[in-house]
This record gives sequence, C-alpha cells and structure tokens, in this order.
Amino acid sequence: MSELLAPAGNIEALDAAIGEGADAVYLGLKSFNARLRSSNFAWNQFEAAVSSLHRQNKKIYVTVNTVSEERDLERLYRFLSYLNKIGPDGLIVQDFGVIRMCQEFFPKLELHGSTQMNVESAAGVNLLSKAGLKRVVVARELGLEEIKYIKSHTNAELEIFVHGALCVSESGLCLFSSFLGGKSANRGMCTQACRRFYTVDSESEGEQQGYYFSPCDLQLIEQIPDLMQLGVESFKIEGRMKSAEYVGSVVAAYRYLMDNWEKDKKGALATAKRLLSTDFARAKTSYWYNFKTNEEGVQKAGSLILNPKQAGGTGIYLGTIDTFGEIPDEEKEKSYNAYQEALRTNPEAKQSDFYVAMAHLKGGNYDPDPGDSIRLHRQDDTGRVSHKVRTVSVDSEGRRFIDIPLGFKRGDSVYLLQTKSMSKRYPRVLPNDIGKYRQQPGAEVLPVLDLTPVEKNELSYFPEGLYIQVSTISDLHTAISKNPVRMIVEYNSETRVDLIEKKVKLPLSKKQIIISLDPYCPASREEQILSDLTELVAEGYKTFVVNNIAHISMLRGKGANLIAGPYLYTFNRWAASWFENQNIGAFITPLENSWDNLKMTWEESVRSRVLVTAYAYPALFRMRFKLPENYDFLYFKDKEETLFKVNSTVDGSVVMPEAPFSVVDKVELLNSNGFKRILLDFSRTHVTRQELKMVTNSMIKKQPVPESSRFNWKDGFYSPEKIEIYRAMNEKAEAEKAASLYRSQNGKNRKKRRR
Repeated sequence: MSELLAPAGNIEALDAAIGEGADAVYLGLKSFNARLRSSNFAWNQFEAAVSSLHRQNKKIYVTVNTVSEERDLERLYRFLSYLNKIGPDGLIVQDFGVIRMCQEFFPKLELHGSTQMNVESAAGVNLLSKAGLKRVVVARELGLEEIKYIKSHTNAELEIFVHGALCVSESGLCLFSSFLGGKSANRGMCTQACRRFYTVDSESEGEQQGYYFSPCDLQLIEQIPDLMQLGVESFKIEGRMKSAEYVGSVVAAYRYLMDNWEKDKKGALATAKRLLSTDFARAKTSYWYNFKTNEEGVQKAGSLILNPKQAGGTGIYLGTIDTFGEIPDEEKEKSYNAYQEALRTNPEAKQSDFYVAMAHLKGGNYDPDPGDSIRLHRQDDTGRVSHKVRTVSVDSEGRRFIDIPLGFKRGDSVYLLQTKSMSKRYPRVLPNDIGKYRQQPGAEVLPVLDLTPVEKNELSYFPEGLYIQVSTISDLHTAISKNPVRMIVEYNSETRVDLIEKKVKLPLSKKQIIISLDPYCPASREEQILSDLTELVAEGYKTFVVNNIAHISMLRGKGANLIAGPYLYTFNRWAASWFENQNIGAFITPLENSWDNLKMTWEESVRSRVLVTAYAYPALFRMRFKLPENYDFLYFKDKEETLFKVNSTVDGSVVMPEAPFSVVDKVELLNSNGFKRILLDFSRTHVTRQELKMVTNSMIKKQPVPESSRFNWKDGFYSPEKIEIYRAMNEKAEAEKAASLYRSQNGKNRKKRRR
C-alpha cells in the first residue's frame, strides 16, 4: 500500500494531516530546510511529535534539504547528532555533504534524496541507492511513463509529489531568487521570482504585462490509481507554507481515493474531487503525466502550466491593505493570552507571532469573517504568511477591519484560503504538557576532514590556465582565438548532431575538448544519453563535465575523466569528499558561491582541483519545455527595470540576465591564492570576437566588466543571522552616538551655568 505523506508546517497542520488519515508527515525545524519562511517546529515540539506519532504507528520525516556552506558545518553536525538521538523515520536531504557526514558518523539515520537533488532517471536513483539512500523524491516534471520506467529499473523506494505548488524551473536548478539578492532556493530562502509580475516586449502586441512564469498547481488525483498499481511507495502533498484547513482537505481527498478506488473507481474519484473543491489555490494541471514522449512534453507542457493572466498569489483575491485601525481591547487580551499559553509549552515562542494589527482591505469582493484563513503577500516578495482571522471591527466611518499578523504594510495583497465553514477541529497530536521533552543540539565538535592531496600526473586532463565554454561548434571556432588550454562544449541537440551524427572535424584535438552535460537527465532520454556517451568515448572524447548524478553512473567504467559541474553543488568539503568517493577528481564551483566560502572549502593544497567561473550568463530558470507560442518575446523586465532574456529551444527554455556575472577583474587575486584554472562560460549565447576581447582585456587590466553582476561573489548567501548582527551593530552605534551627543550637550550646559 502506498504511503500518503502530508506537510506539517505548524502544529495545527500536523493535527489536520493526522486527523484526516495521513500515514506520515514531513516537517522542518528552525534551520537546514527548504521552507525557512514557514513556522517550523521548536525542539521540544519536534521531540514530542516523534514520540506521539510513533505511538500511533505513523511516520515522521525531517527536511534537511538545503545546501550548507563551510561555515555551517559545525552546526550541521550538531543538528544531525541531535536527530540521531531523537530518531525520526527519515531525513530528506539535498546536500551530498549531509550524506557523507551521515555515512561517517550517523549510519543509522535513514536518508531520502530530496527533489532538490534533481533526480529524474533510474541511473540517478540507483546511484543514490548504492550510496545508502532508501528513498528518492524524484523531480516533479516527470510523466507517468517515466515514473514507470524508473520504477521498473530500480529497487529503491520512490516518492512523488501529487498535489500542490509547482516550480517553473527544473527541480533543484533555480538560481533566480539567489541572483536577485542571495536568497537562494537551495538555502530555503526562495522569494518566488516565478510568481512575480513582469513586463515583456512582445513582437506581435508590443509591451505587455503579466505573470509569465507563474505555473499552475499540480493535481494528480486522477492518476493515483495508476501510480498505486505501479507500486510507487509514497505520495507527497506539497504545502508546508499552507494552512491547516488546506492540509486537512487535501489529505482527506487523497485518503478517500486511495482507500476506495478499487471498489468503485468512478465514484471514489468523484467524491475525492468534491473534497478538493475547497482548495482555493491556483488553476490545476497534471503537468507532464499525459505525455507519451519527451518531445510531446517539450512542445505542449508550457501551455498547460503557464498563463500570464494567472495571478501569482494563492487563493481568492481579497484586495490590498488600505489602512490600519485601532486594535480592540478584547483582541489585545486574546493576543496576550495566546502568547502566554504558547510560552508554557514553547519557551522559544515569539511575541510577534501572536500580536496583530487591524487592517482595512480594498479591491476585493468578499469580506472575511472570524475563522476564515487568509494569506498575506508582501509587495516586495520578501514574505508570505497564512493567518486565521480572529477579530472583525467596524470604525465610525463604516470601514471593516480584520486582524492580520504584524510586519505587513499598505499595498500588500491578501487572499482567502479557506472559509470558517470548511474548518474542522482535530485531536491534538502533541500532549498538553511537553515539558519533559528537553533535548537540543549539543556542543559536539566536528572532526576534521581533509580532501585528498593531488597526486603527480593525476590531473593531466585538467591543466592550469584559461577554459572557455560554448554551446555550438561555430562558437568554438570563434573562442579558440584566445588560445584556451581547454574548450568546453555543451552537449545539446545541435552539438549532438555535429559530434555524433556528422562527426565534424574540429580545429582542436579531442584531448583539448571537454564535453559538458546538461543538468537535466530525464528517464525518457536516459537510454539515448547513455548511448551517446558511449559513442563519444569511443570517438576519443575522454573528459566530461557531469552536472547530474546520473552522468556519473553512465560514465562509470568507461575510462573517462569526470569533472563535477556547477550543478553538482559543492559548497563544502564534505560534499566534495562524497564526489571524490565517486572517483571525481576535479570540480567547477557553483555559480552561487562566494569568494569567502570558496577559500574556506578548498584549502591551498587542493585548489588545483578547482575550476572557478569568472564570467557567465547564469541560467536563472531552466524549464524542461518550450514556451507557449504566444510567448513571442526575447526580453522581459521586472518592476525594478532589471532586464532578462529567454531562450526557448527543443532542449527546453532558459531565462538569463541580460547583464553577465563577472569577476574577471579578480583573476589575478584568484591565481595568487592558488586558483589557477579560470572559466569563461558563454553557454547559451552567441560568442563574438568583440565580447571576447572586452572580457579578456578586463581580465588583463584587472577592470570590472561594465554593467555586470557580482552575483553572490562578495556578499555570499543572504543570512538572517548576519542581518541581525548588522542591525544590532547599527543600533549600538546609534545609541553610542546619542549618548555622546547627550554628554556633549550636558557639558555645554554645565559651562553655561558656571558662567
């Protein structure tokens, strides 16, 4: 029997999930999970939940599905040690460093590969299975036939998303939010750039505006019987940011169908769909599940999930915050009592989570009542919060006010998620008294890990010097004018024809050419890619940039040299060590990386293993499909007037910034610190001699490329802790300044009095 797995973003959602019959829940704690903006669980709440659910023969999984920088590792080690003591049923992980650390120190922890790992093939699933992972959450953009293929070629458990929000980008490959300010999806800080309002330059209609990259929500209620017959082990509902009412209604629908479809498939499906009718989310799609071939999906999937007129928000639009009003005395008392009650079970409870403001909305067609669940969206996309309305008041002018969480402003949008009539009360999962649950991460010291020293002649395929990456053979001819030590050629539909079918003669020896593989490796193309790689090796191409773990499996035993690409995220030495154990000796650093973390991860003795990207047009969204025909634009911009471009081909679609990422003026600094392999990446762009000259001149003269971006090079990932430190420093400086001014003024006054 397949498992029904539900999200538990807070205690109420946990109660709803279990109350409606979920077999298991997944949740995050206060760090190392991909939904840092959800409430998440305090230590004692989590410990109590594990104990309570195990008594009910239910399972509980913990999300540890973010990448960690080198500075995070001590805290990560202590966190894993804590989880090892508490004993959840599994950890959902993304970072290969977590796998490596658990293999070394916590082998009893069951590991599940997160969808953020970007696994969509049997080869990828099997590699993780051999590494000790019991289950893999495969990518969301797969079809029924692909799931069937993977299931028939692996013994590992499969978990698939069946309901909830979709990412427009291929799983684990979105860099857009990170590019906009360091809030990386790979760090649980996604600001949902796909849900934003963009202005496009349409060839047929001129300037137009819309939600061009905001996808519909996934709903696979009709496919559940087929997936159960395939033997898929776990059906996952997305929604750790959603309300308890949402979780309850969706779990109830899927539970009913799973339990009753064999007796009456048509009737059970009709009932399940009625139960889902209260899901006030976006329009629904089955996405890739009805396509028989990869080519059919590439051509048609975009029009199924994208609609520029579909608002980026979730739920029924209630309007925007127009003004704020007086907080009624009874509401102040409610807030105080709720906060005091929370403190009894959770000493970490924040006062701001219980106190509210009163807001008047304008622009909607429904007035929410007490008990209704709403969702608030900040205008600048820095936060989205669900809230249950407790109080309604009317002022002397007849304006209606509702209570909302603190931290929102005029102009922020509000949506209806559930009405009170849909709400249910569920038995509590946690006991009333959780005082006995007191375990927390301790002060363990992470043992030192040293990466393998480079042996003589080990990296003969990876010489010092300049590397240039291109997407076409014609661009290769242009780029060799700069005499790179190696040319990297992207493997795509066009270069496949040139290299495999036409076998075009190249101006370089095959030893000087490295083949870079696409980070998305779907099951429907798995056999073709394996065949192509076998032929490329036979033709004399020996060095490959692998960007998906499936590539490692496909090239194993073929005598090839493997370089871990930027999409096999190595933000820490433990991740690099895991890849070393897969016989990978060289690495291209992730595009999101910072200079400080680069130095911390790679000690001087192993920096000859590293190729640093100094120039690139980062792929911010990587979409598996071609864009719909009415998306007849090349450029679009956001509300800050930042310009982006989109490239749509038979290989899928990519969104890139118009301005490149560049640190070419830092190449001498890199070289002097032992990073002597530098990459200029012109993938997905046409290489011109003019741009090549400009970039290389900037490198020689140590001058920044005009109008370029540093990405996260200087500031690194956005860090709430760092922001708090800066804020505290500023407040201290302001206080000292005020105190100094006060002392100075007092001194002047005393002098006046003496006169």
